[in-house]
Amino acid sequence: MDIAHLRQWIGRSETSEDVASEVPLAGLAALLDRAEPWSRVMPPLAHWLYFLPHARQSEIDIDGHPRRGGFLPPVDLPRRMWAGGRLVFEAEIPVGARMARRSTIADVTAKTGSTGNMVFVTVHHEIVTEAGVVVREEQGIVYREAPKPNASSHARAAQAVREPCEHSRRVTPDSTQLFRFSALTFNAHRIHYDRDYCRDVEGYPGLVVQGPFTAMLLMDHLLTSIPGARVRAFKFRAQSPLFDTAPFELCLSGHGAEMWAQGPNGKAMVAEAQLA
Repeated sequence: MDIAHLRQWIGRSETSEDVASEVPLAGLAALLDRAEPWSRVMPPLAHWLYFLPHARQSEIDIDGHPRRGGFLPPVDLPRRMWAGGRLVFEAEIPVGARMARRSTIADVTAKTGSTGNMVFVTVHHEIVTEAGVVVREEQGIVYREAPKPNASSHARAAQAVREPCEHSRRVTPDSTQLFRFSALTFNAHRIHYDRDYCRDVEGYPGLVVQGPFTAMLLMDHLLTSIPGARVRAFKFRAQSPLFDTAPFELCLSGHGAEMWAQGPNGKAMVAEAQLA
C-alpha cells in the first residue's frame, strides 16, 4: 500500500447540488416510526439523505460500493465503514431549500491496529443554502484488512459494563429495518443486507447496522427525550459493530451531553451533543 500516493488525494474537492425535498424526510419519519414527517425544517443529520452517489451499475465493486478511485482515494483494503464524525449546525435547513455540498479530502493516514493495517480518510463537508453555510461536517472513513481465517471480526468483551443512563430505548434491528435505511441513503454495501457475504467474505456474525443509522437513532432519541431541544453540535465515534443478531440500547445521560449505543459487548458507538 503506497500511502504517499494516497495522500496525493488531500485537497481534492467536489461540489454537489440537491433540494431538501419532502420525500426522503417522509421515508425517514416512517423508519423512525414517527406519526408525522417533518414539514418545516429538516432534523439534524437528515442531510445524509441527500447528495447521494449514483454510480452506474457497471461501476459497482464486489462489496456493493462504487469502485475505488474518483473523489475518494483508491485504498486497496477491502473493508470500509464510517468511523465517526463531527458536525456543527449553523442554521436549520428549510424543507424545500436548494442546497449545495462542498466536499474536500482533508487527510489520509495509515495505522496498524489489532485487526491489521488500516487507512483513515477524513472528508470535510460544508452544506450551503441561500442563507450561507448551514452545516459543517468532518467525516471519518476507515478502510481495513480482510479478516484472518478463523478470526472473529468483532471484539468479545469478557464482561460488558452497562452504565446507568437517564433515558434509554431498546432497539431490535432486523433485515427489513436495515434495508429501508440503505434504500433511503442509496447504500448498496452488502454488509447491510447480504447475510452470506457478511459471514463468508467479511467474517461478520450477522448483518451490520449502519453507523449513520445508529447515529441517527441516537439523535432521534435525544430529540424525543428532550422535546424542543436545539442541537448546536454533534460528534460520534464508532467503537465496534452492531449486528442484527441482538438488540441494543440507546442511552442518554444528562441533558444530551453524553449518548451511546450499548450492544451485547459494551458501547458500540459513543456520541456527544451540544445544545443551543
